Amino acid sequence: MKALINGKLILPQEIITGQTLLFEDRICGFQNAGQPLPPDTEIIDARGSFVSPGFINLHIHGCGGADTMDATPEALATMCRRLPESGVTSFLPTTMTRPWPLIQKALDNIRSLRAEPPAGARILGAHLEGPFISEAYRGSQKVSDIQRADFAKIRPYAGLIKIIVVAPECLPEDTFISACRKAGIIVALGHSGATYEDAVKAIQAGASHITHTFNAMSPLHHRKPGIVGAALTQPVITEIISDGFHIHEAVLALLAKVKGPDRIVVVTDSMRAAMQGDGISELGGQTVYVKNGRALLADGTIAASIDVMNHSLKHFYEVSGFTLPEVIRTATMNPARELGLEDEIGSLKEGARADLALFDSGFAIRATYVDGEKVFGL
Repeated sequence: MKALINGKLILPQEIITGQTLLFEDRICGFQNAGQPLPPDTEIIDARGSFVSPGFINLHIHGCGGADTMDATPEALATMCRRLPESGVTSFLPTTMTRPWPLIQKALDNIRSLRAEPPAGARILGAHLEGPFISEAYRGSQKVSDIQRADFAKIRPYAGLIKIIVVAPECLPEDTFISACRKAGIIVALGHSGATYEDAVKAIQAGASHITHTFNAMSPLHHRKPGIVGAALTQPVITEIISDGFHIHEAVLALLAKVKGPDRIVVVTDSMRAAMQGDGISELGGQTVYVKNGRALLADGTIAASIDVMNHSLKHFYEVSGFTLPEVIRTATMNPARELGLEDEIGSLKEGARADLALFDSGFAIRATYVDGEKVFGL
């Protein structure tokens, strides 16, 4: 048994103090500070840290010099090892728009590593970003690798793929979304120039998630609201990159007011250059130039971010108007609920996995626990 004392425990609606958090591999419960503890209990002093459920990153290509598309055990092991430095305890390795055999290789690697997990953050499955997207809104995806949507290609990976990104205006038939939903795959709309009507039709067919809202999609226009208009008005989860670069703080505040704290998921969408500093890097077979916290292709197109989750949450807290528990929900309870894992991860409730992030008032991570074992920090 472990007992975490002197922590500020972040629950969905409040922050509580004066309580001891008891856990083994799962949360055992709370008791008043100072009450007797079971014999041989390991006492962990949080020293005034905030204590939240471990962060869940639903959209991440890479970090620490490694990328999902490397398709090697070493690359995913690096990501698992480095992510707890930012408080992340679970994640979806995310693929890029590349030739299908390369995507298959990456998916096979994710499946293999999920079966025999390396130390560190937990692999929850795969996130397929492309290749079924719009050429006009490809962002940093490579145009020559964009493909026609074909459910037969992803059928063998049902159960592994948790989220797939599609441009609804590019789908060859209406049955693609429903086939994905029957296979348990969340359909996300993104890299798209869809009209509002096309986006709503896709949502009615089962799409429920918007990929990095505002980025790589047609902008909001008062007569042509497009996919952003659907994101703001429909009951879908809006994913955001909160790095202070991809989205203006006023737009983040607007999204927070419109959607509220339960329909926003903060992601990093980070690439291998995250945690690496300035220099030349790579994303999806393209050279990326990293300087002063920004990652750009040679033509100036914004590439994936180089942000880390604790900084993303800090920035969102500063601009959103949300309380701290509400902000933390966007990277814990909300993604867990979307994946159907709310009884396992994303909260400090009794019986949940003992995935914990301890951080200070500046969101610097002091310690991270996965299944009750310390994987970073104090």
